[in-house]
Amino acid sequence: MRVCVDEERCIACGACEDICPEVFELGSHDVAQVLVGDAEPWRDCVLEAEAACPTEAISVCGGEEGAG
Repeated sequence: MRVCVDEERCIACGACEDICPEVFELGSHDVAQVLVGDAEPWRDCVLEAEAACPTEAISVCGGEEGAG
């Protein structure tokens, strides 16, 4: 499971990092960054973070559908 963040949409609200800190962190450019290549072990919290993102900047890439 690969996770993508649309840097143009991200407003660095921190919701993803609060929900799933194993996968997301706010980077030095005030944009969420994905910390892992394969987020499958954290599927549930990734999908929760995807649903909680106010700008829909988070998505599951590679043909898998997320919760949104």
